[in-house]
Amino acid sequence: MGIMTSLEPVRTRPRAFWADARFFLGLVLIIASMAGVWLLVSASRQTVPVLAAAHTIVPGDVVSADELRVVEVVLGPSETTYLAPGDLGDGLIATRTIGEGELVPAGAVGAADAARTTTVVIRSATDVPAAVAAGTVVEVWSAPPAEQGRYGIPSILVADATVVSVSHDDSMVGGGTASLELVIARSEVADTLAAIASEAALSVVPVTAATP
Repeated sequence: MGIMTSLEPVRTRPRAFWADARFFLGLVLIIASMAGVWLLVSASRQTVPVLAAAHTIVPGDVVSADELRVVEVVLGPSETTYLAPGDLGDGLIATRTIGEGELVPAGAVGAADAARTTTVVIRSATDVPAAVAAGTVVEVWSAPPAEQGRYGIPSILVADATVVSVSHDDSMVGGGTASLELVIARSEVADTLAAIASEAALSVVPVTAATP
């Protein structure tokens, strides 16, 4: 008896369409992820031009191109926090001290017609500490003149003044003196000029920032 063998071809199941769709979807997700990472890295390396102080700028100083320099920095979301070259207009003044090399915050400048400060020159009865320089915030103390060349109890005349410049005079016997140009509030000008006119003994004390 002969042996019968089946010669019918083996049939394979066709590849499901959803399997191909899942493959392509995964490929799209991988490409999208890589593109997102590339964009993130590119954004983190992107620099923008902003303005920095070429030297110390004190309140009341005119903020112009001569006092500034353009620097390229990476800022990200905080880009609008600082002054850009295109933001520099006429009539801007500093409303607070801006240190040399510091990026200029947009909130540190304002219109000149809104200024509420002015500058005065005082002579300190004693020399001032070496730490007192342009941009230093100081208190001005005043001791009124009394009898026989003495002075009364000193009190704070100006609690918040900013130094513009300091000139030391070491020629006095028994200790030097100093002349200081200060930025003070307009509301304090009258009392300051009255103290100067009465020949009160004026002293300058640096303001120490409070420890948080």
